[in-house]
Amino acid sequence: MNQYEIMFIVRPDMEEAEIKKTAESMKKVLTDAKAKIIEEQAMGQKELAYEIRKFATGYYYLFVVEASKEAEAEFNRVARINENLLRHLIVRKEEN
Repeated sequence: MNQYEIMFIVRPDMEEAEIKKTAESMKKVLTDAKAKIIEEQAMGQKELAYEIRKFATGYYYLFVVEASKEAEAEFNRVARINENLLRHLIVRKEEN
């Protein structure tokens, strides 16, 4: 299994409960695919470098996970479909 850092940005125009529910649903995608969440961090609302879909801010989340390639691919697939996510990025960490 590989280690990945996954960061995603949730739309800021939703209720706080909806934002947390979106983050939990993305976490569930990983755990359902047998990924192990090592670290999770809600980084709060931050200003974006440029507007995305007319939003100037977004709620940032960071997960560090140990997952198979299939789990990473499934997260990527669901993140592309999810209308509540503005952007996501998956980076594979190098082994030491």
